[in-house]
Amino acid sequence: MLKLPGLIDPHVHLREPGAIHKEDWDSGTAAALAGGVTLILAMPNTNPPIFDAETLDLALDAARAKAHCDYAQFLGAGPAVRATHAPPLPVAGLKMYLDSTFGELRLDDMTLWQQHFRTWPRNLPIVAHSESRSMAAVILMAAIYDRPVHIAHISLKEEVLLIKAAKERGIQVTCEVSPHHLFLTKDDIPSISQGYPGRGEVRPRLATREDVEALWANLDVIDCFATDHAPHTLAEKTGANPPPGFPGLETLLPLLLTASDDGRLTVDQIIEKSMINPRKIFNLPEQPETWVEVDEWARYEIRAAEMHSRCGWTPFDGWQVRGRVRRVVLRGQEACLDGKVLAPPGFGQNVCQGG
Repeated sequence: MLKLPGLIDPHVHLREPGAIHKEDWDSGTAAALAGGVTLILAMPNTNPPIFDAETLDLALDAARAKAHCDYAQFLGAGPAVRATHAPPLPVAGLKMYLDSTFGELRLDDMTLWQQHFRTWPRNLPIVAHSESRSMAAVILMAAIYDRPVHIAHISLKEEVLLIKAAKERGIQVTCEVSPHHLFLTKDDIPSISQGYPGRGEVRPRLATREDVEALWANLDVIDCFATDHAPHTLAEKTGANPPPGFPGLETLLPLLLTASDDGRLTVDQIIEKSMINPRKIFNLPEQPETWVEVDEWARYEIRAAEMHSRCGWTPFDGWQVRGRVRRVVLRGQEACLDGKVLAPPGFGQNVCQGG
């Protein structure tokens, strides 16, 4: 039996408030524990978006009542910079949406980026959804204001090489990659879609085989594995206006362990990029007496019907993987055993001070 530390997923969408038919703090954190994830960082692009004290309370009240695993909440960088930044709030950091989001959290005005970089508390990280050219611009902001920036879900060869060059020049930039951008390409969309193109919609979009191979070749540049767990129901994904996004909390670890079995990465790299680095980048406390036990020899088929996520599907349905989570212990309590979540709703703790 392989014993791992509890994993940290720094990029999770739980859809509460506003769309709990897709996922809420109950179902999403149950999915996390079933996947060996004991701490999640929740994204703010809910309905309403989380960008001030009042909306933050909506998310944290739900988390306190429902969360099975530990958590923290990001604040969204809205256009009202003063409201976003004061007073200091118990959050994981500031999320800036510079590409591919909807509503009032999208920041098209670069002068707003500057205000956020200039005034956001320096002890809290800034995370940017930025792609290609906007990524280059936000890395420039990090250099100008001499403060770290974390780039969410990179997917392209040009992006990982840009980040590599920035790191070599001492710019304070870190980044994450999502499993679907490591294991899928745009050539997989027909098999994912099953006749419904919306099932293959995700942002950033699935890229080319060359892009995927560049991510693997530069794995040392990538600091974190992050699922970008973005659940939407099958009815929505197969409808007229399919929203982009894939669920991922329950498939993260088996995909990574299968890649380890194939010689593409090591278990030490999984620990580094799924616990050590996220804790360092996001200033997260240790989780005492917390670990995951995995049957590393178990081979099985991923089946959406067996998952805890409310969305009810996965782009990896039918994949053969190796490494099944058997037992999760969180803060000394058995939290999940053979897929059965034992930690009650509300057992999860807000790891941010003041929460």
